[in-house]
Amino acid sequence: MNLETANFLSTHGTLRNDASFKDITTIKIGGKIDYLVSPFDLERLLIILRYLKEEDIPFKIVGCGSNLVCGDGDYEGCVIRLNKLDDYTIDNNILDVSAGVRLPSISRVTASLSKSGLEFACGIPGSVGGALYMNAGAYRSSMGNIVEAVHVLDIVSEKDFWLSKDECAYAYRSSIFQKEKDWIVLGAKLNLVDGNREKILALNAERLKRRLSTQPLDKPSAGSCFRNPEGDFSWRLIDGAGLRGYQLNGIKISEKHSNFIINAGNATANDFIALTELIKLKVKEKYGVDMHREVEIFHC
Repeated sequence: MNLETANFLSTHGTLRNDASFKDITTIKIGGKIDYLVSPFDLERLLIILRYLKEEDIPFKIVGCGSNLVCGDGDYEGCVIRLNKLDDYTIDNNILDVSAGVRLPSISRVTASLSKSGLEFACGIPGSVGGALYMNAGAYRSSMGNIVEAVHVLDIVSEKDFWLSKDECAYAYRSSIFQKEKDWIVLGAKLNLVDGNREKILALNAERLKRRLSTQPLDKPSAGSCFRNPEGDFSWRLIDGAGLRGYQLNGIKISEKHSNFIINAGNATANDFIALTELIKLKVKEKYGVDMHREVEIFHC
């Protein structure tokens, strides 16, 4: 660690110099990080990005780390968390929300205000930015269904701009942001509608109860591992391949929900990748279906 760099980063954000990817991902896998910083605001984010580029220091933008598996090696660079970009306002049923806001939190807020639209997100353990990037969804709805516009930063030009819903190219678990590697999602305007507070809260409670009963939320995981093939479910194919509960070193296919891969103790990124490749092979052999990971792999 360079003391000058550490001092600079700590001036413009909250800095941790003893962190690892295990600390900031829900699956608890990954090596140490040289610098972990949370910029205080957009202006400080731009200052930090400019400095890192000038000093030729690699960097990685992360949200809540709920859909991310990072390499086992140490990362000689800076990880930037956007969790302090956490503002939101609601005006005429338009929710203007920043990337660092957590989905379950804003879902509770909108429900309490009798605003409908984010019920599908009440149990998704991610940030708004990550959800917009992945087009996260559940219960036949997704972020792309309610987007009015997305606020974006181009780290090359250092300019921020807005994209319309159509320009975001939303599809099942995909968006333009997965292709444009120089763009950072800063937030969005989301369309809500007036609803019945008690009905919204009841629906959220029912869906949370269902998640708790069907998913291994008490275990370290990166959420749903594979995208559902068209017209089918990944868990059904994994089950059919006889892999429910299968364990490889420290990584395991959940017995509760076979599209969840859990850290059963000291799992490594290589364990995770090896198990997902085995799943892809076995499902292809039995069903002729190509499985595609929903989880992002970051190789340090």
